[in-house]
Amino acid sequence: MKVFKFFPVLLLFLVASCSAVRVYSDFDKNIDFSQYKTYAFHKRGIDKVQISELDKKRILRAIETEMTKKGMTKSDNPDLLINFQTKEREQLNVDQFNAGWGYGWGWGWNPYFWGGRTYVTSSTEGTLYIDLIDAKKKELIWEGEGVGDLTENRKEKENQINEFVAKILAQYPPSAATK
Repeated sequence: MKVFKFFPVLLLFLVASCSAVRVYSDFDKNIDFSQYKTYAFHKRGIDKVQISELDKKRILRAIETEMTKKGMTKSDNPDLLINFQTKEREQLNVDQFNAGWGYGWGWGWNPYFWGGRTYVTSSTEGTLYIDLIDAKKKELIWEGEGVGDLTENRKEKENQINEFVAKILAQYPPSAATK
């Protein structure tokens, strides 16, 4: 009977460990984050981001959704300014499969058979950085980063952006245990 009670916990652990987005955050430990109630986007910073306007809108909507869930409101006179940046890089994965048997070489290599194959695949890894800036002091107080594989499929891209933003902002505000 104990096995059945343990199984849901194990399943939850396995699902959580297979997450496609890895997140990191850093913050100023001397800041009282409970003082921040309103936000606005740092337009000049976001205008410099070199991605499509549609992807910018997707990221902005996802950030608004997450900040609203945290009880924060958008304002013309904000406590926080939110900026984001993106980066992407192409990754090549090379897998080699050699079949055959050769004397002295063991399984997997054979000088007499040309059966080996090399497979090359590529993927794009993207990084999303979200910066929270104290609007009055003009100082960075918190930054989050999400890293994961990107897709070109429009429907998947929307879900992927939402996942990146949700996982990054799940670390804001920092808990008392992390300070």
